[in-house]
Amino acid sequence: MTCDRLVCANCAAPVSEGRCPVCRASRERLQQQEGVFAGLTPATLVALLVALVAVAVLARGFAG
Repeated sequence: MTCDRLVCANCAAPVSEGRCPVCRASRERLQQQEGVFAGLTPATLVALLVALVAVAVLARGFAG
């Protein structure tokens, strides 16, 4: 999630502007939560899951 559309309950300004300490703290917290999978779309996650299942099926086929 990005802070582009979030509005601060303390100062009623966009959080992305960081006008008050509450905005700045929220913006920092959101930026820290961005991880490896933060930018992936649901379609990309589904494609990765399908690829993982396909690899598992192929590995099981070669093992048995």
